[in-house]
Amino acid sequence: MKQTFDITGMTCAACSARVEKATRSVEGVQDVAVNLLKNSMEVSYTDETPAARQRVDDAVCAAVSHAGYGAEVRGGGSAVAGSSSNGTSSRSAGRATPQQRAEAERKQMRMRLIVSFAFTIPLFYLSMGHMFGWPTPSFFSGAENVLPFALTEFLLLLPVIFVNFKFFKVGFISLAHGAPNMDSLIALGSTASTLYGVYALYRMGYALGAGQVEAAHAFAMDLYFESAAMILTLITLGKYFEARAKGKTTDAVTSLMDLSPKTAVLRASGEEREIPIEDVRVGDELVVRTGASVPVDGVVVEGSAAVDESAITGESVPVEKGVGDRVIGATVSRSGWMVLRAEHVGEDTALAGIIRMVDEATSTKAPIEKIADKVSGVFVPVVIAIALVAFCVWFAMGAGLETALARAISVLVISCPCALGLATPTAIMVGTGRGARSGILVKSAEVLQMAHDVKTVVLDKTGTITQGHPGVISFTCAEGADERELVASAAAVERYSEHPLAKALVDYASNRGLAIPEAREFSQVEGGGVSAVVGSSRYMVGNARLMESGGIALGGLVLAGERVADEGATPLFVAKDGAVAGMVAVADAVKPTSAQAVKALSAMGITTVMMTGDNEKTALAVQKTCPVDRVIAGVLPADKEREVARLVEEGSGAVAMVGDGINDAPALARADVGIAIGAGTDIAMDAADMVLMRSDLLDVARAVQLSRATMRIIKQNLFWALIYNAACIPVAAGALAWAGVTLNPMIAAAAMSLSSVCVVSNALRLRRWKPTEYSANHEAEVDGALGRCQDDGCSKDDEKENLMEKTLHVEGMMCPRCVAHVKKALEEVPGVERVDVDLDAKRAVVTLSEDVADEVLVEAVVKEDYEASMEA
Repeated sequence: MKQTFDITGMTCAACSARVEKATRSVEGVQDVAVNLLKNSMEVSYTDETPAARQRVDDAVCAAVSHAGYGAEVRGGGSAVAGSSSNGTSSRSAGRATPQQRAEAERKQMRMRLIVSFAFTIPLFYLSMGHMFGWPTPSFFSGAENVLPFALTEFLLLLPVIFVNFKFFKVGFISLAHGAPNMDSLIALGSTASTLYGVYALYRMGYALGAGQVEAAHAFAMDLYFESAAMILTLITLGKYFEARAKGKTTDAVTSLMDLSPKTAVLRASGEEREIPIEDVRVGDELVVRTGASVPVDGVVVEGSAAVDESAITGESVPVEKGVGDRVIGATVSRSGWMVLRAEHVGEDTALAGIIRMVDEATSTKAPIEKIADKVSGVFVPVVIAIALVAFCVWFAMGAGLETALARAISVLVISCPCALGLATPTAIMVGTGRGARSGILVKSAEVLQMAHDVKTVVLDKTGTITQGHPGVISFTCAEGADERELVASAAAVERYSEHPLAKALVDYASNRGLAIPEAREFSQVEGGGVSAVVGSSRYMVGNARLMESGGIALGGLVLAGERVADEGATPLFVAKDGAVAGMVAVADAVKPTSAQAVKALSAMGITTVMMTGDNEKTALAVQKTCPVDRVIAGVLPADKEREVARLVEEGSGAVAMVGDGINDAPALARADVGIAIGAGTDIAMDAADMVLMRSDLLDVARAVQLSRATMRIIKQNLFWALIYNAACIPVAAGALAWAGVTLNPMIAAAAMSLSSVCVVSNALRLRRWKPTEYSANHEAEVDGALGRCQDDGCSKDDEKENLMEKTLHVEGMMCPRCVAHVKKALEEVPGVERVDVDLDAKRAVVTLSEDVADEVLVEAVVKEDYEASMEA
């Protein structure tokens, strides 16, 4: 169990590193994860007893307060909150939700920005206007007016310092605690500029008193008041844009929270009344009309409706709900009327669980984030040291105080630990939120990273690849039998059986609109089937063993039964008055998208393995429909975990296990990434690392794609943040001054602000992420071609000739533009109908309408300056 703290006063990665270090030093703390983006901290304890937790809660808050920040236990005031570094009690701050505090901070930042620009613009005009030939008032022009000129600049600077005083307060407090942060860099740079300007003011006054007008004018041209103001204003501008962008990273979670209905219509004692959602209790009967949201999770007890579940599952097609069907809270009734009985309310609803899961995932840290944490821990002290060295070196070289100071200030304000701190959490936040809106729930940042490396996916058969419940796929009648009468009579016999195959036959008759008659003298033969009297005839329904024991000859239906068995279905024979009358083929049908999902995974370079407890013949029959790479049949439930462990130990990349049943839970937990199908059991979902709300196997491929897209953004962000600082700090220090390249402090401040905004904006691109539907159109074309082949009587060999695919391994692709180049080059080759290119797998799958030589395909890619080879 973990405790969540709300943290105040953090501004950069150095802050989060300081808070984490302070918390880890507390006795009783086992692990810590600080989230700069959410201003929160997750702490796990070595002792879970209430007394020990309370003691550690208080100690953590005290340690964080001593480090210069504020901390409070989220959702309670039991912990002793420290004072935040902005002067407000974290306890009082904790009364508002994190979203409310973020919005209040954004509004305050906007006010600061307006005031800053209101005074910085005239200050910049006054100080720099003469350089651009801009007109200035006469009382500010000329050597005799230098003192009013300088004093006016100073007075314009003071309001900018006042509204942005938080930078100085937080920065110097952190510096005093021996843990300087980004605010410390800004405060040092602005303070140095301001103090130099004040120094120049005194020198001007001294020069004017001595009658040295020219000297006073020279000092007036070297004032740094405009630099101090511009540094503060540009940093505030960047912070404002950053706050707006960071707010968008939580849009998915916020929109999920907004889905929760505020009221419900309660039906009690024959009357209906509207009540707050908080007053709904388990067992209440709630009325849902067209256009209304389903208030809580429950079961329909009356009426029917078409329910839009897209907000929860991502499925856009409304689902018909009738008596006995389960409905999910926050879904919307598009048509119809129904009454549901509440089963899960408050924090127990599916929506609350999704929000909680996403929130927990965004509070964790991905392993790759440790890189940024290590750098951030020493970043600011190193930057301060570089600034001091730059000042001393330039001053010692005789460049003058002004030049040396400019170099030091530029180093201070261009350095950006913020970009490092935001690189990973922003991408994780947006990625998990985007996944939630697509029906893909990720439980932790570590899992999101691990899914990026998945090379093997193990698929449970029943309920994962297949529908999970048997259904009638064909009904064959003996010569002279009436099919409708036979189906109805067989269903009448099976209605008293609890066997899944019996239910499939009863459902088949009901779906055909047949009236099922009454049966009597029902009897059941274990392992064989059932028999009963319907009307004046005795019927028997069961396997060949039952027919044989009753002395019933199957005749020509024997071969039909064997053919059905070879195709993976179960044959049930129907006998009437001692003679065979028909045969029913019952099978657990493969889901419509399973084959496409397996091909999508293969196109991504992932090996698929089907694991089932069924016999090998049935498993191989399913493999014909759903072309997995390997089949492991006859696996007992207890052995699934062992088989997954064996695959993990083989070490060929991360292994994902996809399942839905109770017996899948150990295997889900043992896999590197456990993925539970949403329609599965609660135990399987609890054991899994990911949950697919739609029970669609295609979402497995989408989940891996989401992970790869997120990791790509994280790597881009870390690369930008590290390269930006590595390149800009030496330039700011004057390393390229010999080539005439220097950085003004104002330009340095603008660059620093831009770097953070760029990192967050790059992460926001994930909001537009959409999965690549591998061969979706191709699958439809193939199905159509197969249908035409069957109609025309063409052979399987002809079908294969029309479906030719070749795979190339491509090296050198770095970005989506490279993918476009490779795809275009291959599409221009005669005979190529379709090209699917996977950047992460470095693979191109080419669909051909005619045979094309391997050399031709390879040469087409090589001409685009990429390396290519054919895969077996």
